Amino acid sequence: MTDFLPRCPWVTDDTTYIQYHDYEWGKINQNSQSLFELLCLEGQQAGLSWITILKRRIAYRECFYHFDAKQIVKMSEKEIFSLMQDSRIIKNKLKILSIIQNAKSYLAIQKEQSFSDFLWEIVGYEPIINHWEDMSQVPTQTELSEQLSKKLKKAGFTFVGPTICYAFMQACGMVNDHLITCFCHPNQID
Repeated sequence: MTDFLPRCPWVTDDTTYIQYHDYEWGKINQNSQSLFELLCLEGQQAGLSWITILKRRIAYRECFYHFDAKQIVKMSEKEIFSLMQDSRIIKNKLKILSIIQNAKSYLAIQKEQSFSDFLWEIVGYEPIINHWEDMSQVPTQTELSEQLSKKLKKAGFTFVGPTICYAFMQACGMVNDHLITCFCHPNQID
């Protein structure tokens, strides 16, 4: 039972958030399709809280063919219009269109190299383990997230600013920003 384990202070008592923090956030993810989904969802977060998107993740999967990029790029105007009426997701046309655009960019990259390699090469294929004592020390963007943002934009991705990219890097384990007091920090696991 993990109810009394020390966690990062951003975690609420919401079960969905606890599960996400304990089993996903900061864990190394090198699966290209999973990374594509995560990047798209991080983009949906723009201007909102992550829990807002996290609670809609299942609906996003249902609406966007479980983030199968080959299916997403075939979405019709009728499907897009239908998504604009779907209260289970964020009904922002630019954000919906961004998933479709990002699917096109993802498929183009996958022809040349794995999307995972495309992303992970920015950190030399090794996670950056930070040792923050307090949330006030955790940045919202870094030089590396700016580099990743530029790289993704150059490849045609949208909703991938440096702040979104840093949140993505934290989420997929490229950067481990669990506080040193959190039971998920690598020093606590050893």
